Amino acid sequence: MVFFFSWFALATLWVLNDARRIKREKEQLRALNNPEAGGEMVWLPAGRFTMGAMDGAPEEQPLRDVKVTGFFMDKTEVTNEQFAKFVAATGQVTAAEWTPEASAPEDRREAGGMVFRPQLGWRYVPGANWRHPEGPESDIVGRENAPVVQVSWEDAAAYARWAGKRLPTEAEWEYAARGGIMHAAYVWGTQLQPGGRWQANIYPAREQLGHGGEGGLTRRLPVGSFPPNNYGLADMAGNAAEWCADWYRADYYKKGPRANPPGPESGEAAEDGGAGLRVARGGSFVSSETNGAGYRPAARQKAVPSHAASDLGFRCARSKP
Repeated sequence: MVFFFSWFALATLWVLNDARRIKREKEQLRALNNPEAGGEMVWLPAGRFTMGAMDGAPEEQPLRDVKVTGFFMDKTEVTNEQFAKFVAATGQVTAAEWTPEASAPEDRREAGGMVFRPQLGWRYVPGANWRHPEGPESDIVGRENAPVVQVSWEDAAAYARWAGKRLPTEAEWEYAARGGIMHAAYVWGTQLQPGGRWQANIYPAREQLGHGGEGGLTRRLPVGSFPPNNYGLADMAGNAAEWCADWYRADYYKKGPRANPPGPESGEAAEDGGAGLRVARGGSFVSSETNGAGYRPAARQKAVPSHAASDLGFRCARSKP
């Protein structure tokens, strides 16, 4: 009888503790999904996945089995509206709005950022910034729900701190992008156009999506314009590329840890010998098979932390409290 009551008491205590845990996690999730706190997040449970691509670029190899601890990830890329709230609250002046140093190249001595136009390619445009992503003649009126771009790694990290979040590691990002579909070439599966339908805002899709025509700008679409992946995350391919927390090194897969890899301690120097490079992932509306197909979940991109461009934004992650 004593044993029975002891067992019953322990079982009751376990049930109560589990109920408290579930209630606490629901409250945390509600807080994370509060728009005032930076937008809706999705919980990704701990798991393992194969990182990289057997037929990918050299920096995507060798394949390695990686374990990640559970974490929260923004359902969408950070939008213009969300970033505007951050700027209003903090007075943040983004990298693209700072006047460059006198040592900058002659054609980059005015504040600005990189802008892509179909007929011209990439050009540095004075006056381009997050409020004017394609240059001073553009604005974000009516595009409040499009992903913010023309933000540097430092700008993205500052926003994440303000929102009580952080940038995702490169491993977390790929784990999230794959949505539980291992070894697939694309976020949505094995075919670029299943059923003849485009699954992301990428360069080959521009005519079907109704933008980027003759003389026009190829541009971002509102977040969530395409179905989310199996984890409920939108735009993990295309639209805007996304900064990650990691420094970039091409050989990191050969020597990085297999459990929660944090990225290398420093980044490779840029081609001009300047600052170390940071990782970006996901590709953008500019991505195509001819420029690396950055929309593949295994594809790795990189840029100097101060880089700002009309196709580069971010989303945030958060560790379990």
